[in-house]
Amino acid sequence: MTSSLSDVQSSFPEPTAPEPATGEGSRSAMPGLTAAFDPERFHNGAMDIVGRLTTYLGDRSVRGLDLLDPAVLLKAARELMTRERRRIADFDAERVNQIVDLYTGTGIPVYSPGYMGRQFSGVVPLASLIDLVGSVVNQPSSFYEAGQLPSVAERLMAEELNGFIGWDRDRFAMVTTSGGSLANLTALLAARNRAFPQIWTRGAGALPGPPAIAVSEEAHYSVTRAAGVLGIGEGQIIRLPVDQAGRIRPELAGPALDEAYRRGLRPFCLVASAGTTSVGAFDPLEELAAVARRHGLWLHVDGAHGASLLLSDRHRHRLRGIEQADSLTWDAHKMLFMPSPCTLLFYRDGAAARGAFRQRASYVFDEEPDVYSAYDSADKNLECTKRPMIMPLWTVWSVYGPALFAQRIDRLCEVTRQAHRMLAAEPDFAVAHEPESNILCFRYLPDDLEPAIAHRLQLEIRNRIRGGGRFFISKVDIDKVAALRVVVMNHLIDAGHLTMLIDEIRDIGQRVLRTSATTRDDQRNRSQS
Repeated sequence: MTSSLSDVQSSFPEPTAPEPATGEGSRSAMPGLTAAFDPERFHNGAMDIVGRLTTYLGDRSVRGLDLLDPAVLLKAARELMTRERRRIADFDAERVNQIVDLYTGTGIPVYSPGYMGRQFSGVVPLASLIDLVGSVVNQPSSFYEAGQLPSVAERLMAEELNGFIGWDRDRFAMVTTSGGSLANLTALLAARNRAFPQIWTRGAGALPGPPAIAVSEEAHYSVTRAAGVLGIGEGQIIRLPVDQAGRIRPELAGPALDEAYRRGLRPFCLVASAGTTSVGAFDPLEELAAVARRHGLWLHVDGAHGASLLLSDRHRHRLRGIEQADSLTWDAHKMLFMPSPCTLLFYRDGAAARGAFRQRASYVFDEEPDVYSAYDSADKNLECTKRPMIMPLWTVWSVYGPALFAQRIDRLCEVTRQAHRMLAAEPDFAVAHEPESNILCFRYLPDDLEPAIAHRLQLEIRNRIRGGGRFFISKVDIDKVAALRVVVMNHLIDAGHLTMLIDEIRDIGQRVLRTSATTRDDQRNRSQS
């Protein structure tokens, strides 16, 4: 029997105080077990935790990563574990508070202006509250009957975001996955099964030639990892040359594919990037779409980081041609500022989405589709049970609208351009590229250093900064020489913070070079004596 929404809402009971346990049944109700699920205890504990998190969110100090010795942290965590093994231990609020403090105190401080190291950010606070709701109600969202509102919210967010992609609203499909790696793997599965329909049942041995994929030299490792999982093998990965900015060169992609055909390979997918992990480069999607069409290839765009620029009027042009792609990976836990993991996998053709997995299971898949199963996503997803990860995004979008995301993205990109201008003006720094989004790589090069020395210098600077506790930045190798890398994910970062970082890098770099020079002199003197 189908209920209306008003029927469901009116059926919610009014909250009442729990009745005291009495009678014979209560004597065997295991008080410790009942207490662990007590709503009042949950409320009191939640208030303590929210209070601590409010303080954590309000800390605007410039700080980096406090990287503890794992043995020290292991000891501290072990001491917080109850030693009770025979009965359910009494609830210890102080123990819980200490666990929360240890958790927040040892993590990357993603809300601090000193955090510029990774591609995940502090979340919109409202999103974290909805994530808590999802944990309490525990509605797996691969099937409508298990997660009704999450299934509807997924459809609504798909429609909203596709408005920025530009696919036929009656044909496209979207499914949420736990991370970009899983999304890339799923898209490649769909592409492979479209090109080789028999492979799902007969295996790759029935094919006339080995399947292959074409990827950028700068492709994320999850793409090449997916090739290994699919049994393609690294020898069948076609590496497409890139320019100095890290973008695929379309004029060289065609010849690389022609060479692959001559080797007997059977390419079925071209993977482009919208925001590479190393430098944030955006491949020329329009030109690559033309290459893919000429060779009959599926075009998948790994936009885990950069697809969010579609929401910005200023930066949407970076993804010109995205409407010609066949699939798109889009991480909401990066530049949509959601709890991780939350990835959106889009398909231009919804029928192709169902081609990734060709299975039947009577215990979950209905034999006759109906109005409910039309909202199921398990047939398009590797995960049978998955978190309702769409709910924080849909809620924040519903409350604040898209402008919240667009303005923050614009701010992050502008601060990154400001960092580029500041570093380019410093004679002892060298920027490695023009930033296309919020990722910038550079080196501290005070003299004409040999590549090997310059490489070691950047590594030492990064390690000392990480150990200093005020900033957290990352590093990446560019042309086999290490470069320092900042990812601006906090809208509170300003020119003052950038100046502090530049000064700290210079100070550390000078100390490293002086120490190295002294060491070389000592070694020279010892060898001469």
